[in-house]
Amino acid sequence: MNEPRPPFPPFPPFTAEAALQKVQAAEDAWNTRDPQRVAMAYTPDSAWRNRDVFVTGREEIIQFLTSKWERELDYALRKSLWGYRENRIAVRFQYEWHDATGQWWRSYGNELWQFSTEGLMKRREASINDVQIDEVDRRVFGPRPESERGVEIPLR
Repeated sequence: MNEPRPPFPPFPPFTAEAALQKVQAAEDAWNTRDPQRVAMAYTPDSAWRNRDVFVTGREEIIQFLTSKWERELDYALRKSLWGYRENRIAVRFQYEWHDATGQWWRSYGNELWQFSTEGLMKRREASINDVQIDEVDRRVFGPRPESERGVEIPLR
């Protein structure tokens, strides 16, 4: 691969500290809701399963994320490291968003990530469930403040 490494290390093989950094970097990028920026963390031929949708390559990732964030308004995400090994990381996450009618949702899920030697994600598998919530029950408001980094997300 002739592409430069992404602007945010670390690279595999992962240590506990490196895996935590990679998870936080992904959370930070996704919270920008910038499909172009997010897509650059993936290999040009990255393969995804997101719920029941299969995506291949950066262009499809950009299209997918653009559509996602047009539907999932005021999206705010939290990720938590579940485990790691060599070039793989397992993550659990929650994010909140509202639809065009104003209904708020909390989406729970797990992701499995596999990285290239250059530190780009080459495979992402995400299983996600959505739960309706009232706006007063929200707990995720924008990007994670520095003071909350490393704080475990609650189960529900």
